Amino acid sequence: MKRVYLDNGSTSFPKAPGVSDAVKNFMDNVGTNVNRGGYEEAYAAEDIIIETREKLCKLFHFDKLRNVIFTPSITYSLNYIIKGYLRPGDHVLVSSMEHNAMMRPLQQVKQLGVEFDRIPCTRDGELMVDKIEEMIRPNTKAIMMLHASNVCGTVMPLQEVGDICHKHNLKFIVDAAQTAGSFPINIEQMHIDVLAFTGHKSLLGPQGIGGFLVSDEVAHEMIPLVTGGTGSVSDSEFQPEFMPDKFESGTQNIPGIYGLRAALCYLEETGIENIHAHEMELCKAFIEKIDALQNEKIRLVGVRDMNKRGPVVSFDFIGEDNAEVSFKLDSEYGISTRCGMHCAPNAHKTLETYPQGTVRFAFGFKNTMEDVDYAVQAIQKILQK
Repeated sequence: MKRVYLDNGSTSFPKAPGVSDAVKNFMDNVGTNVNRGGYEEAYAAEDIIIETREKLCKLFHFDKLRNVIFTPSITYSLNYIIKGYLRPGDHVLVSSMEHNAMMRPLQQVKQLGVEFDRIPCTRDGELMVDKIEEMIRPNTKAIMMLHASNVCGTVMPLQEVGDICHKHNLKFIVDAAQTAGSFPINIEQMHIDVLAFTGHKSLLGPQGIGGFLVSDEVAHEMIPLVTGGTGSVSDSEFQPEFMPDKFESGTQNIPGIYGLRAALCYLEETGIENIHAHEMELCKAFIEKIDALQNEKIRLVGVRDMNKRGPVVSFDFIGEDNAEVSFKLDSEYGISTRCGMHCAPNAHKTLETYPQGTVRFAFGFKNTMEDVDYAVQAIQKILQK
């Protein structure tokens, strides 16, 4: 059976050329830890880690190399930030489209006295920017939001929100899970104080590696969520205050960092603007071809404007069981999609797809127009049965 992978919103596949080779090379030929050995291989591994930080700084227009922190994933990054930075009595604003990686930690700290309000979004997931300033309180500390919805692909206007944060002296914390590697992000220009990323989606790296880039001011105020050995100031039982050691305790996922570096090299060579253009061309064609079916059972979820969305496309198959449609796409046509809540229940309430969820098609750098045509034909056949 033909296999078509359209679940890149969950994790990209295949990975960038060179990623698996880099991971294998570390495992087979390097294998050492860093900050724990005074020998050549350990220093060489440290050089790779530094180079990876440099490439992330270049990608996101950030000038503080030591403030690039590696974590096991963006979920860990958001937990580090939310639980380390917010204090009882603080208030934050989030969008109504957030993923549980943001909302579950916030719900936890809410029990400790942190408050949050949701900035409303339209039925298409667009942020109501004009509502933000009236929601700011004297104790509002930050605006925290995703860059693009993992449910429907709608993109948040980071520049506008960043300008508001700058105007009101609020910190701006961004979840770039769906956009890092395929959308241009300028930390300085967008007034972003913390940018959380994951390596395994549009950065085209392996699972198990993510991180965040953080301003000096926020880093100083954050309490480390995890403490322990760093290989530095080993004569003290107290956590170092200097970066990046303050937030990087324990053994790093060095194979993952090697893989991420290889992926970043590929992105530099290829150009994220070219990857984005290709993915959006497929997205546009997919939506147009589904529209041409003129089937009343298919409702596109999210915006139609290609300038306001990413290559994540969700459909609600009205009168059908979305889970069954997704199952048939896989079992009968070999098309991999994701069905359900996508770990974002309030987003589905905003989009009016709760509780049935959606079937999500997410295009990646290796998908083709042939994949688009095949998926459209499969949908048409399933709905005709």
